[in-house]
Amino acid sequence: MILKSSPASPFGRKVRIAAGLLGLADKIDVRETDLNDPADSIRTQNPVGKIPALILDDGTAYYDSRVILEYLDHLAGGGRIIPRDPKARFEALRLQALCDGILDASLMLVYEGRYRPAEMKVQSWVDRQADKAARGLTALEAAPPALTPMPDVGQIALACVLGYRDLRFGGEWRKNHPRLLAWLDKFSAQVPAFAATAVKP
Repeated sequence: MILKSSPASPFGRKVRIAAGLLGLADKIDVRETDLNDPADSIRTQNPVGKIPALILDDGTAYYDSRVILEYLDHLAGGGRIIPRDPKARFEALRLQALCDGILDASLMLVYEGRYRPAEMKVQSWVDRQADKAARGLTALEAAPPALTPMPDVGQIALACVLGYRDLRFGGEWRKNHPRLLAWLDKFSAQVPAFAATAVKP
């Protein structure tokens, strides 16, 4: 299989960590994707031109990261990173949704600074995205998830949120979120793929 992604993509990192946990990393060829290149095949593999996309041997493309993680869990026998028990399953999926929302807002802030000219900046929109991320982190700090022997999709997503906030926002979350900091230290110690997929700022 081919994973179209980029090293800094937090959503691509979710997939790479999941593949490591599930013992599937050696079955996936990670190929860097240039979203700014009109000739990159990502636009035909995923019509909206977003990463990550997982390309199967028969050419089928799965996207976005949530779908890819579910597919990898299926390949690994099911019930590994997406629990079978309904209560645990929906808790994991809800946590993933929250973390993906924080990542979406964080990416919007990065893109705002990278692509929008300063004279076109709309501060109220910037503040709205920053508030989404801040509220999400506050909620997670109040009740960090238990770290299970096999981390689920929600826990993987949370680690990627914190890693992305380190990468693009200078790790400012660390000073006001001690419980999340302790949680990430445990996750990193338990999951070698977290360090292996890290990108230096």
